[in-house]
Amino acid sequence: MAVEITDANFDELVLQSKIPVVVDFWAEWCGPCRMVGPIIDELHKEYDGKAIVGKVNVDENPGISGQFGVRNIPTILFIKDGQVADKLVGAAAKSKFEEKLVAIL
Repeated sequence: MAVEITDANFDELVLQSKIPVVVDFWAEWCGPCRMVGPIIDELHKEYDGKAIVGKVNVDENPGISGQFGVRNIPTILFIKDGQVADKLVGAAAKSKFEEKLVAIL
């Protein structure tokens, strides 16, 4: 299961991370988010130790969502050294997520 990222732990887990971070902005009621969820969980397992792969529930953590201007979900941010290196909006094939993650490793 992917790491739960919240308004409270975002700075520590994401901005201060020494390794790349993939952040999935999602919500329970979002159909495409449910399609992306299993991919995010797989990436979490496959890249354990190489990258942090986590999820932000936008309904419960409006601070982070607003900070990054997330207007559509799912939105997946690829963050390296505290900066957004890439972004993917909407559902996509696992290969697309891996391509963007590998590019920042």
